[in-house]
Amino acid sequence: MGKMSRREGVALSTSESILKLMQSRAYAPGMHGAPQLRKRSRLSVYGKQLREKQKAKRLYGIMEKQFRNYFNKASLMKGNTAENLGRLLETRLDNTVFRLGLAKTRPQARQMVSHALFMVNGKKVDIPSYKVRIDDVIEIRENKKAKGVFSDLDERMKNHTVPGWLHLDLATKQGKVVSLPAGEDLKEVYDPKLIVEFYSR
Repeated sequence: MGKMSRREGVALSTSESILKLMQSRAYAPGMHGAPQLRKRSRLSVYGKQLREKQKAKRLYGIMEKQFRNYFNKASLMKGNTAENLGRLLETRLDNTVFRLGLAKTRPQARQMVSHALFMVNGKKVDIPSYKVRIDDVIEIRENKKAKGVFSDLDERMKNHTVPGWLHLDLATKQGKVVSLPAGEDLKEVYDPKLIVEFYSR
């Protein structure tokens, strides 16, 4: 994730190690990325569009085929395709777990979901791409709460801000989808409009 973040020029994770790395080495990896050697060349329109697509794919940990499927689905939905795309990515279960603060990073959230640590509406779900909907309830499975990965959860929750489209009960660690992400909730390090332009060429 560190090399990917440096390649894209933005932190693709909120982990302290990645944030520190981007502060100290905010340039592309490899010898040609070193500050004294690199030459900033202006990206073409296509190049800018491609970079934004790569940022989004790497941010959410999605391969090309699946990402293209998200775009196709977004383009068939009513409303703004760029917003639809962002909404589809945000409402993945692994991302929702991350947004609730139940995981430190998206990669960790994806692994935790794959290991069936969570339930949605009382049923075990182990598919990271599972799409959450309004009124869905996400919670840690009772027999998984003692896992070491949750050992510092109470402390982490003190400084975690849950986005407006989600609600978290701090006592039970139970999350709920109260609305679909919109507006500020959809603002990320990538520009979805450029991704739409990329696929619409």
